[in-house]
Amino acid sequence: MHDAPTSTGEPSAQLQPPAAYVRKPALPALTGLRTILAFFIVLFHFTPAGLGPLYPIIDNGYVFVSFFFLISGYILAYNYLDRPDRLNIRDFWVARLSRLYPVYIFALVLFWEMLKVEHQVRNHTDFVEGTVFSLILMQGWFPNLATFWNTVAWTLSCEMTLYAIFPVLMRVPWPEKPTRLIALILGLWAVGMIPHITYLLRNPDNLATFEPHALGTAWAHGTGLLDAHLHLVATDRYSGGFWIQWLKYTPVPYLCTFLAGIALGKLQSVLRVSSMQRMAIAVAGFAWAWCTFYLFIKHLPYIMIHGGLLTPIFATIIIGLSGPHPLSTALSWRPLVEIGSASYCLYLLHFNTFILIHTHHLPERLHFARWDPWVSYLIVIVFALAARRFIEHPCQVAIGNWWKRHQAAKSARPEAVPVG
Repeated sequence: MHDAPTSTGEPSAQLQPPAAYVRKPALPALTGLRTILAFFIVLFHFTPAGLGPLYPIIDNGYVFVSFFFLISGYILAYNYLDRPDRLNIRDFWVARLSRLYPVYIFALVLFWEMLKVEHQVRNHTDFVEGTVFSLILMQGWFPNLATFWNTVAWTLSCEMTLYAIFPVLMRVPWPEKPTRLIALILGLWAVGMIPHITYLLRNPDNLATFEPHALGTAWAHGTGLLDAHLHLVATDRYSGGFWIQWLKYTPVPYLCTFLAGIALGKLQSVLRVSSMQRMAIAVAGFAWAWCTFYLFIKHLPYIMIHGGLLTPIFATIIIGLSGPHPLSTALSWRPLVEIGSASYCLYLLHFNTFILIHTHHLPERLHFARWDPWVSYLIVIVFALAARRFIEHPCQVAIGNWWKRHQAAKSARPEAVPVG
């Protein structure tokens, strides 16, 4: 089992921490779950016909972006929060960059045609700034440039910002009791919703508004807001404006979701539940998700869903799958885990790859148009697996080995002897 991917998708045999610390067991069910989440995002961007039973999930596939931010915080806390030694910040940053940046740069080079398109549709200032900020993973801080070059890479820009502050968060005294951690997670979730609720009430982008009905009316009546002639801003995935783009693409609105993930990772380390109890939690989480997608989500404000409204549901599923039982075993199926280990590549490469496949009319030229888009999906998945095997993993190992040699050489240098 030395080649099995760890909970972060890293090869355990080659990236083991120092012998003084025993790495926690991998969480293959979460890796398998990442496969499903990533593929739902692919389907969300390029929805095929004939998926009626799955349509409520696919049509709201954007929610899984916040799920990934929650998982990121959770996995980092799971792997690092309880280590006896203080986390070396430079080691951590090198480890993160060695895994993420090589494939990121590969994608930018591969999608140079998209840069040509950006040059045609952007003014000179935006084009130069977008190019520079994309190269240094800062485009997510600028709402009008967030989708520059590689449309989906804004999430990585946010992720790197959150990774940058994680070593500082490691030094925060997190609660130890499960009840306090659960309260903290719910508190962070509530605080994270404040900017989105404020947007709905204040409408800073001057979008169309509506009076709440159905579930919204009941909620507003219960809070007394109907007496104030409440009007909520009507938003959907196509709504535009500086502030809605700021909420959708910049790192700050995702900070509370990431922090909730860290608290969830801490909860995992102190929670004592049996396998059957954990399975019950997982089943409850999936049932909660099903009810939300199929019964309630069409009544909920888009901008709040995008911003992490479903975080408690996702947290329940994560905790439920973080232990052995039949459901986690099913999600640990080897093909799911293999693709899940490449989910970063799949997410980063799928959007522009799919577009280029069809821009160059490959389905027609290679005579698989009648089976499309399913063949295109298969091409994207195989491409992601190849990128994981031949780019992400080798570069990660090479950079990690170089950094170890660099640190060893630095430690071996003799101390300078003061003169006089």
